[in-house]
Amino acid sequence: MSASPVEQPPLSSPEPPDDPELRAVAAYFLKADPEGARIARVLRRTYDILLDGQHTGRYRWDQLHKTEKTHFGTLVEINLQREFDLEDGATMDFAIRGIDVDCKFSQKLGDWMIPPEAIGHLLLGLWASDEEGIWSAGLIRATEDVLSSSQGNRDRKRWLSKEGKRAVNWIHQDQPLPENALLRIPAHDLDVIFNCSAGGQKRVDMLFRLAQGRRISRNVVATVAQQDDYMKRVRGNGGSRSTLQPEGIVILGQYRSHQAIAEALRLPVPGPGESVSVRLARRGPQHGDVPAVVLGAQHWVVALPSDEPEPAPELPDIRRRTLRT
Repeated sequence: MSASPVEQPPLSSPEPPDDPELRAVAAYFLKADPEGARIARVLRRTYDILLDGQHTGRYRWDQLHKTEKTHFGTLVEINLQREFDLEDGATMDFAIRGIDVDCKFSQKLGDWMIPPEAIGHLLLGLWASDEEGIWSAGLIRATEDVLSSSQGNRDRKRWLSKEGKRAVNWIHQDQPLPENALLRIPAHDLDVIFNCSAGGQKRVDMLFRLAQGRRISRNVVATVAQQDDYMKRVRGNGGSRSTLQPEGIVILGQYRSHQAIAEALRLPVPGPGESVSVRLARRGPQHGDVPAVVLGAQHWVVALPSDEPEPAPELPDIRRRTLRT
């Protein structure tokens, strides 16, 4: 659970330590990123960089090679330093408020490998699961009383003991990771999407046809299209917006007028770089009192499965900021 950005933040450990440096570093992150959204974006970006879906078509952690998985921690460290504009530490990865902090990522919660030179220093430990869609970040000082007694490998790296894992001071715990929609789409639908043999445009068309009501990120479109001009496949004038319009499907983007339609129809609201597709129908008696929007002088609702497909209305100009409901 995220804490409030206060100078002496309440940390989620059984006994918050009497460690002014730890509390100062926690306060820094809770002030700079109170909800953890920036760290979450760093983790999402790191997954996307390693998967490189545009060029490989990969979208799952288990599709990565072992060496790529090992490299994840290094990339997280680099991306985190860029995101927060952190200085290099004197001996550790970062200097935060003049305090050296070592950054660690593990594929299992709390299983950070701690080298001998980090003993006595603060650790910023990160964990994330793309499959589960959650992540956590915590702080602990690597002292002998929280480390395993045995040396883990020939580099003399060690791990936190059971007591050490319980002593981690969580800044953010089990927070939502920006979604990889390809991990949430049913397997059968994914097979249909990726097995379209007619090229990237047909795959993107199928994506928005089968994954309605989901936020689809630019990276997901790139992974499905596997082309340099992948966002062109979403737009009108030959892209999915024009291809799917005869089926009644509209694709809402990050524009305010499109977001207003999503809000009015109680759909997920697309954020920066995101798109949401939905099939619409002109409101009739069968729809009852469901939310509707006025487009082209007609009231439109989210189509029922029993509604016959009809051409979708034109979406409002992206410069418009208001919408009648």
